[in-house]
Amino acid sequence: MFASIVLVLIGLGLLVLGGEALLRGAVSLATLLRVTPAVIGLTVVAAGTSVPELFVSGLAAYQGNNDIAVANVVGSNIFNITLILGLCVAIRPFDIVGNTLRLEFPVLMIATIACVALVQDFEVSRWEAVLFLVSYIGFTAYMVRLVRRQLTKGETESLKDEVEELAPSEIKPSSLKSFALVLGGVVLLGLGAKFTVDGASQLARLWGWSERLIGLTIVSAGTSLPEVVASVVSSIRGRSDIAIGNVIGSNLFNILIILGLTGIISPLPVQATLVSSDCWWMLATTVILLPIMLNGKKFYRWEGLVLLGVYGAYMWTLLR
Repeated sequence: MFASIVLVLIGLGLLVLGGEALLRGAVSLATLLRVTPAVIGLTVVAAGTSVPELFVSGLAAYQGNNDIAVANVVGSNIFNITLILGLCVAIRPFDIVGNTLRLEFPVLMIATIACVALVQDFEVSRWEAVLFLVSYIGFTAYMVRLVRRQLTKGETESLKDEVEELAPSEIKPSSLKSFALVLGGVVLLGLGAKFTVDGASQLARLWGWSERLIGLTIVSAGTSLPEVVASVVSSIRGRSDIAIGNVIGSNLFNILIILGLTGIISPLPVQATLVSSDCWWMLATTVILLPIMLNGKKFYRWEGLVLLGVYGAYMWTLLR
């Protein structure tokens, strides 16, 4: 059991390191290709924190651990909204600005409803996976085109600052170093995913837990560590608008890209309990954001505490 726990911890550590290396390398490459900071921020950075979930779910699906693959997505989405966003709001309440309310959140709501509806037959089929993937590509292309015309000077500077933290503009990025970071990140992510999935599967057997339960708790929380770090640091720095963007962007990526790519690898069977319980929790935690976001278009500290309470209630229901 000790060896399995160590394997999971090493795997999660490698996932965090690999995700950071891949993100920095990808941002540097995009900078070398003269892609604007706004586009880099809306695409590469937005998807970067969800790469660990992608590798873990992809490998789990490839190895036949389908419950871990799907539970990782569902659990991560619940974790992101309730614990990460709740923690950020509790640290520093903030106004909801930009396209978050009028564009990104409605798309997340539609994607979540579609996901819950499509898994009622207990499977993510290949055509459903392709639908998810195409939807994400189409939405990202539309958002980049729309936002590039609508960005205010302040929002442009914000995205520029976020990109420069990963690839400082005063230091010209090296193409060799950028490729090395990308390659190293992929290798670390691959190893981290293997260790995490193998260790989690062993723990499930040793503890008598199902792979669903392991995926909804240890794996989903562990692969969400990059979002935790990015969002909490943004809140402490007074950039909570970045925090909510990270959460909504990550949840969209989890449903449309991760389920899309893993479902294309192989049709994904979805466990009955995931369909009848956890997927509805994922939808409920997304829906609960609607009145909060419409309440003066501002997050208040008490609302963050409510979100944390919802996560506690979900964990109690799951583990009892």
